Amino acid sequence: METVKRPVIAAVSGVKNSGKTTFLEHLTAELKKRGYLVAVIKHDGHEFEPDVEGTDTWKLRKSGAYGTGIFSEGRWMVIKEETQMDEKRLAELFPEADFLLLEGFKYSDYPKFEIVRKGNSTESVCNPKTLLALVTDTDLSIAGVEKICLNEWAKAADILERLTFLMRSFEV
Repeated sequence: METVKRPVIAAVSGVKNSGKTTFLEHLTAELKKRGYLVAVIKHDGHEFEPDVEGTDTWKLRKSGAYGTGIFSEGRWMVIKEETQMDEKRLAELFPEADFLLLEGFKYSDYPKFEIVRKGNSTESVCNPKTLLALVTDTDLSIAGVEKICLNEWAKAADILERLTFLMRSFEV
C-alpha cells in the first residue's frame, strides 16, 4: 500500500504585532535551506485588498468580475470573491509542499509555535496542549512546553523535522 505524502501543517501564533511574520520569514528560509518546499497561508481577520491598484487584474475586478486570474511561465495567481473560504481548502492548492505554515490560528488545534514578546504580550493565549514551543524573549515558561528564543529558527526547524518524523511514522 502506498502512502500519500501530505504537508506537515503547523502554525505560528501570537497576539497582534508579536512578530509572527518575521519569525515565519526566517523559519521558511531555514526550511528552504534544508531542502524543503514550504508554503504559507495567512489568516486576515479583516477584509484585505487582494490586488495592486492600477494593474489589469485590479481594473477587471473593479469593473465587476467576481474573479480574475493571471499567469506567467513561472507563477500564477487567482483572486476570487467567495465566502466560506478556510485554510483547509487553501491547503489543497499545495499538495507538493513538505511544510504548510499558517500565520495566526492561535485558537486552533494545529500544532504551533506561540510568540510572546517583551513590550507586546505578557502571557500565552494558546492552548498549551497545541504548542510545539513557546518562542519568547521573556521569563515566561509553560510546564511541559519547550522554550526557544525569538531568533532560534534552526531550533524551530528541528522541531518541525521531528514532527514530520513522528507523523510519517504513524501513517498507514
